[in-house]
Amino acid sequence: MSYLYAMLSQTEENYLKALFYLTEEAQKRGGAGTNELASTLDVKPATVNDMLKKLKEKDLVVYEKYKKVTLTDQGKKQAINVIRKHRLWETFLYEKLEFTWDEVHEVAEQLEHIHSPKLIEQLEKFLGYPEFDPHGDAIPNAQGVLKRSVRYTLAQVAVGKTCKLVAVKDNSASFLQFVVKVGLGLSSKITVLSRQDFDGSAEIEVLGKKSIVSQKFAENIFVTLS
Repeated sequence: MSYLYAMLSQTEENYLKALFYLTEEAQKRGGAGTNELASTLDVKPATVNDMLKKLKEKDLVVYEKYKKVTLTDQGKKQAINVIRKHRLWETFLYEKLEFTWDEVHEVAEQLEHIHSPKLIEQLEKFLGYPEFDPHGDAIPNAQGVLKRSVRYTLAQVAVGKTCKLVAVKDNSASFLQFVVKVGLGLSSKITVLSRQDFDGSAEIEVLGKKSIVSQKFAENIFVTLS
């Protein structure tokens, strides 16, 4: 690894990871609010304030009460390292241990907190240095570089257009099970046949099978245009 990571608790790592998703991945450069972070982690705002004080002392976040929270450069590196481990473990579980698409996330949530750089280096090598996990999300490399790609949600695709599924936003088991039920998987070709102005629901076609999906579903499917 090109930089060292401090030993953090599982809770501290979860806070940094959540902040990364709320700010960097969502491209909200202004930072995240404490209530927003509390909602994401399902804890009380007072609990968030206490943890942010601890993370600030470790120079991992920029935090002042009643203001938006952002990650420091070191905090960002720590968060990306956790995400890197999570996505490598998901890939291992899916490709080598035959876990299903909807099972890998929960197990990887536990494995991502193992503190062994050598283990992760060997894991990445064993997997052949994958660039994407089973859900289509980019895996940061050993230097912490996260590959960005231009992608859209299915809700943004115009009627009559065909696109390719490249990732999902919602990694919950219930959502992934529904994705499979619709007949979708990574690289599936999707044609948008129609869309209702009233509620944003759409009729799509996948391998000749037509389905009606909600706007919420479409907003959680990432695609590239064909």
